[in-house]
Amino acid sequence: MPPELLILAPSPSAAVNAQLEQRYACHHAWQVPADERHAWLAERAPAIRAVVTTGALGLNAADMGLLPKLEIVAVNGVGLDGVALDVARARGIAVTTTPNVLTDDVADMALALLLASARHVVALDRFVRDGGWERREAIAPASTLRGKTAGIFGFGQIGQAIAPRLAAFGIHVRYFQPRAIAGTDVPRAESLLALAQESDYLIICAPGTPATRKIIDRTVLDALGPQGTLINIARGALIDEDALIAALQDGHLGAAGLDVFTDEPRVPKALRALPNVVLTPHVGSLTVETRHAMGQLVVDNLAAHFAGLPLLTPVTLSKSPIERFNQA
Repeated sequence: MPPELLILAPSPSAAVNAQLEQRYACHHAWQVPADERHAWLAERAPAIRAVVTTGALGLNAADMGLLPKLEIVAVNGVGLDGVALDVARARGIAVTTTPNVLTDDVADMALALLLASARHVVALDRFVRDGGWERREAIAPASTLRGKTAGIFGFGQIGQAIAPRLAAFGIHVRYFQPRAIAGTDVPRAESLLALAQESDYLIICAPGTPATRKIIDRTVLDALGPQGTLINIARGALIDEDALIAALQDGHLGAAGLDVFTDEPRVPKALRALPNVVLTPHVGSLTVETRHAMGQLVVDNLAAHFAGLPLLTPVTLSKSPIERFNQA
């Protein structure tokens, strides 16, 4: 019998899904109604040796506890906040992610949100469609990007990929995270608050951890200011969403471009109603090429594991990327 595999979400790549079906006995939890999933999983859990999940879904401690033979969690993404890493470490369960292959597309999405927010692209599209241009209504001018300052909170692979893209637009770049990055000429701010105070645009690239939950609070938003723009392509939990809505409503923050939210796919009605916000449905890596590459890396990690070979992109559980980020 091939190894039994629990799939929490399918890959957008048909070729990747076909490979998994050919090599493993696949159990597709995403096809089961939510109210039936617990009983469905309990029946299959004793034989499950591997789980394929996403960064957003993860695998929590309770579900991991239902899988006595679990050997590997293959995350199709780079987020680890939903994975019970302490349980995986204690049980010797391997964890893999799909780094590098999604970096450029997520960095591109950050720039797309920044450009759309700063140049009012969505509002102007609506202005044309609704006939405002034809009626010769006044158009509020946007601000140029050149000469502005962008702060990047979280300067890992994605943050470092965003920096040269910003520089190409003539934007000055700074970053902050607790652990300084060696070998970069991008200046590091003294704190997140200082970064917000120094920035016209604040781009969130940090991992979701208990330490970063709601770290973008009203104090940080007020420091960014009424002319400032907040961009988030990391995790919704990093932002105090109520404080964000209030700051946008009362003019203490100028605009926001958001690809991630606190309770996806549910986005607050108040946020959806704001005209100074650009919203996308967590699609930073959603291109044909990148999603195939991510899925293929999942397949290759699983193949290496079951062949007894070194994993291609393992998470070092003795010190995870989250812990390294938080290390001062």
